[in-house]
Amino acid sequence: MNKALHRQRLSTATALCLVVIALPLASHADGAKKPAPTNPVWQEECGSCHIAYPARFLPAESWRSMMAALDQHFGSDASVDAQTADTIETFLVQNAKRSKSSQKAESSTLRITGTKWFRNEHDEVPAAKWKSPAIGSAANCGACHPGADRGSFRERDIKVP
Repeated sequence: MNKALHRQRLSTATALCLVVIALPLASHADGAKKPAPTNPVWQEECGSCHIAYPARFLPAESWRSMMAALDQHFGSDASVDAQTADTIETFLVQNAKRSKSSQKAESSTLRITGTKWFRNEHDEVPAAKWKSPAIGSAANCGACHPGADRGSFRERDIKVP
């Protein structure tokens, strides 16, 4: 094979590899690397009281525990019928945060705000800011993330009140 043809094939192969690598990182309308999975039952039921928190924010075991105790859901009775609960739990578990074995301690947390990831992402937010009337608590994602109800948490869109 001559050198020119070899270089052309390498160049084509390199370009193809770059396209394959870049495709999963392509930006979607909400700015996420890939669109957040959705489920209409989850969106309707969970989103009727608060944002439907993305499943990727907690590991599967946390979602299972939460779904098993909906009658005591952070001080409220969020019970739903068995079929609805099964649909929501299946969706949450299938799209849950993938935990490494070293993160077993986090698998028991039911509060997204209690995860190491959340604390690292929000470590610059002073404690007093969470309690301000405009925010209320760390669980009020929509106060600073205008796209939170659509699963978008892009840093460039953050507007801290």
